[in-house]
Amino acid sequence: MLKVEKVVFLAALTMLIAVAAGAFGAHGLKAVLSAEMLAIWQTAVQYQMVHGLGLLAVGILMQQWPQAKRLAWVATAFAVGIFLFSGSLYVLALSGIRWLGAVTPLGGVAFLAGWLLLAISAWQHPAKE
Repeated sequence: MLKVEKVVFLAALTMLIAVAAGAFGAHGLKAVLSAEMLAIWQTAVQYQMVHGLGLLAVGILMQQWPQAKRLAWVATAFAVGIFLFSGSLYVLALSGIRWLGAVTPLGGVAFLAGWLLLAISAWQHPAKE
């Protein structure tokens, strides 16, 4: 089970890698990749950034709602989604191996599961008066 410190660490590392990958794509790969593959790379960066910020938000919520144990599953789903979705797109863009596109939707499902679990956690969280 992921603890809050690990979630925040993972969020920061994810964002560090996303910023580096975005810069690398914009400057280092622009002349190397086709427009199609560069767009795929940028999609990977975009989803990694969004879900890295999502991980950070989940880490903050874990501190605010320590009884919401489901939040660790949200963080896990986001991390798996980043690895499968963005990771498969990075490799696809660099290698051109098309079958990797079949892995990408699995990451998308992990993202959806994470957002659903977060919604359920928020819905079930008792309101402060």
